Amino acid sequence: MPITIYDISQKAGVSIATVSRVLNGSGNVKPSTRKKVMDVIEQYNYTPNIFARGMGNHSLKIVGILCADSSDSFFAKAVYLLEQELQANGYGSLLCCTGYNQDAKKNYLNLILSKKVDSIILVGSNFIGSTETENEYIGEAAKHVPIMVLNAHYDHKNVYSILCDDYQAMYEATVAMIQSGIQDILYLYNLQSYSGIRKLNGFKDAMKEHGVDPSNNICFFDDHTDRIEDITDYITSIAYKGVTFHGIIAAEDILAIAGVRYAQRNNLRIPEDISIIGYNNSMLTACCNPELTSVDNRLETLTHQLVQTLLQVVECEDVPKKTVFSGRLVCRGTTLF
Repeated sequence: MPITIYDISQKAGVSIATVSRVLNGSGNVKPSTRKKVMDVIEQYNYTPNIFARGMGNHSLKIVGILCADSSDSFFAKAVYLLEQELQANGYGSLLCCTGYNQDAKKNYLNLILSKKVDSIILVGSNFIGSTETENEYIGEAAKHVPIMVLNAHYDHKNVYSILCDDYQAMYEATVAMIQSGIQDILYLYNLQSYSGIRKLNGFKDAMKEHGVDPSNNICFFDDHTDRIEDITDYITSIAYKGVTFHGIIAAEDILAIAGVRYAQRNNLRIPEDISIIGYNNSMLTACCNPELTSVDNRLETLTHQLVQTLLQVVECEDVPKKTVFSGRLVCRGTTLF
């Protein structure tokens, strides 16, 4: 297998950005460092091709974007914002919708890599698994181009993560509801992703630290549907099983909207009889009456920062591998605060 600049960086003990500077003839490299890199290049007979990262004069200025499902409101908005940012900076994009199957994600990543893109953006935390084995395919792709991860973290060479602190944001939202006088809170989630797990842990820790056992009130909606009626029926089935709750906190806005529908179906006053908080602060927050309180995960900020980081990486600048932003609770009519 041909050697890559990733291999050169490992063998020379320098960053990929430094290898790119040497290949580009940049003067901003110590002579001793340049010699180390050139020794490896000569030893392994490396010849850069026109698509190699850092060869700015030959760049195709195309970025690959992978998302699981473009019909999902969060993913759709993220893709739109990313494409707008890329276009504003002279880059085009190729989009693949992978679904949630692991093999499909690997196949699409390899497909987009074969198109000789300058970088690949993974939209959403569902691309990051809980084990190193699940993430090996991302590490392999990162040997060839920088991988940008939106709203998840994967600690690997040539992988850059831009994310919201979902744990802290959900923790603070839960504390706000508890402090409003509600402790019997139903927590709804529908994705067991990097982000989903962090949100869940934020909820659990907030409840436990306020002396409440959350175990009986955590419910997983195991269905990739956006049909609000189906989710409403699921919440109704939880109530029929004897689970009592005067608050609903949801990991996605669409789950919270179904909570509003459930309350209306059962003649519950919002927020007097039941309070509801969503997550993502999407356009759905205005699609119910009263309007939905939701956690703003700063998607516009995340996408802007991701593209700026990508541009710096392509220009061989040293940038942080992980950038984290704080979420914020946007209070509207479905809560007492």
